[in-house]
Amino acid sequence: MSEIPDTWLIFPVVLVSSLVGHLNSGQRWDNMASALESEHHNRISEIHIFDITESRWERFAAAMQKPFPELTSLRVWLDFGDRDLLSVLPDSFLGRSVPRLRELRLRSIPFPSITTLLLSAKSLVTLSLWNIPDSGYISPDAMATAFTAMTTLETLRLSFRSPRSRPNPASRPLHLPTRFVLPALTELEFNGVYEYLEGLLARIDVPALYKLIIIFFMDLDFDLPHLHRLIGHAEEFKALDQATVLILNRSIQLSIYPKTGVVDHHSLLNLQIICEELDQQISSLAQVCRSSFPLISALEKLEIREHHEVTSSHWKVDMENARWLELLKPFAALKDLYLTDEIARRVCGALQKLSGERANEVLPALRNLFVDGCRSFKHIEEAITPLVTARRQLSGHPVAIGHCRKYR
Repeated sequence: MSEIPDTWLIFPVVLVSSLVGHLNSGQRWDNMASALESEHHNRISEIHIFDITESRWERFAAAMQKPFPELTSLRVWLDFGDRDLLSVLPDSFLGRSVPRLRELRLRSIPFPSITTLLLSAKSLVTLSLWNIPDSGYISPDAMATAFTAMTTLETLRLSFRSPRSRPNPASRPLHLPTRFVLPALTELEFNGVYEYLEGLLARIDVPALYKLIIIFFMDLDFDLPHLHRLIGHAEEFKALDQATVLILNRSIQLSIYPKTGVVDHHSLLNLQIICEELDQQISSLAQVCRSSFPLISALEKLEIREHHEVTSSHWKVDMENARWLELLKPFAALKDLYLTDEIARRVCGALQKLSGERANEVLPALRNLFVDGCRSFKHIEEAITPLVTARRQLSGHPVAIGHCRKYR
């Protein structure tokens, strides 16, 4: 690009790269890099770079070591799988100042000193740091400190590439820190180890939270008091009363929906745990849903089903009935339980152990059990009969069981 048009001196400039491999992508990249390096870079308002190559990274990083005073949107997406090939961005990136920036989306970018830049981002509305590589680790304390400047932030997405994002236990404060309120934040998405999220939530409060998506790496012992507090204090979540547990080949997912409206994949609260073994899936989710999670104890409808791609080998695990009872126990207000045939056989086998005086220990408010499928319906009826009989004798409240081809 030999010459800069005069109109650049008047109008804001938007730079968008084409995907690698697309027609003229090389020429477009050269033009973009020249614009970033030019003396008129201070007119650039948006920079969107998708799938930048490793060979172009150094030139891009070097061109961005100065202020872009008019910049309002920056998106830089790299995709090298799990490889950590790039040199980290220095703290001089963007001249350490982005006063007008409203949107920042980085994917697979190693930028460990980003919090210095974020402290200047007083107009930021959307922050998405996705697939953060190990070389770009940011501590929860540093991240929370950066939030003190972002009172306009509405959407926050943090995702770490690996479980090595676990905070150092020695860095935990001896006393509970004073929480900073993010008054405008309505959407929060997190992907990483639970200790990181807990460390972050110990330092912030989000009273206007509307949508929450959490993906945890597998852990042997989930302890989530700050997550439970966050959900319990969010006014929007108090209207949620039905949930779905979805079993997948490599994870388990809990989605919670509002009382009104169409129930689909757009849940307001979604929590997923990455693990492959069925017993680990059930045990992990049970830890998350323990009795200290007030929202769970108020839900009235629950569906437990497996994804259609789950293989038969997934069910060969000889799992203790206590695992299913541990999962169901926190659902104290549950009235309607929807199960697929395969899961119903296992759940009812576990409930069968609760006859007599123990009949009300799990799901005391249950009124209806619906089973999708009929391969073993007679066996399920026989397994649940002792519980139904005991419930009728103890409380006078019957439990009805029936077929259901559709959950809703």
